[in-house]
Amino acid sequence: MNRPFNRNNNFRGKKDLHKINNFISSEEVRVILDDGEQLGVMNKKEAISIAQGRGMDLVEIAPNNKPPVCKIVDYGKFKYQEQKKKNEAKKKQKVIETKELKIRPGTGDHDYQVKIKNAQKFLKEGNRVKFSLRFKGREMEHSNLGIEMLKRVKNDLEDIIRVEMEPKIEGRQAFLVVAPK
Repeated sequence: MNRPFNRNNNFRGKKDLHKINNFISSEEVRVILDDGEQLGVMNKKEAISIAQGRGMDLVEIAPNNKPPVCKIVDYGKFKYQEQKKKNEAKKKQKVIETKELKIRPGTGDHDYQVKIKNAQKFLKEGNRVKFSLRFKGREMEHSNLGIEMLKRVKNDLEDIIRVEMEPKIEGRQAFLVVAPK
């Protein structure tokens, strides 16, 4: 199908779309049929006429080869299959999030246990956990208590974590970043 030039098939500047039919810049192309059979190297115009004879389009699939590789396919179906492949690849991808749990130097024992359970849940889901401990007022004078709290967290979770960032103090906060083993 020889498609007229309009807004919808302007292929310049869109990196995810392929050049089709008359938009292919090379005069010589290697042609493959939709069933995988190779027709060999031929003139672009001859390849386009073969494609039109079959009611399909000539689509450039490997532009960097010498000569470029083109396939005779139904372009709409070809785009749909490519989008489907992209979506499948996206589904299989695991996005790792960083969950933040805030604690204080004077956090009570029960509240501490709740934070640890939440951290275990996040780690089982495959997420990173960042413990942030904020010092207020005179608590800064006893920053060692905050570091001890973070070390306690690290020891309580040591069987299921690997430490990405050791406990350290930055300004009025202390941090510990852990990830699942």
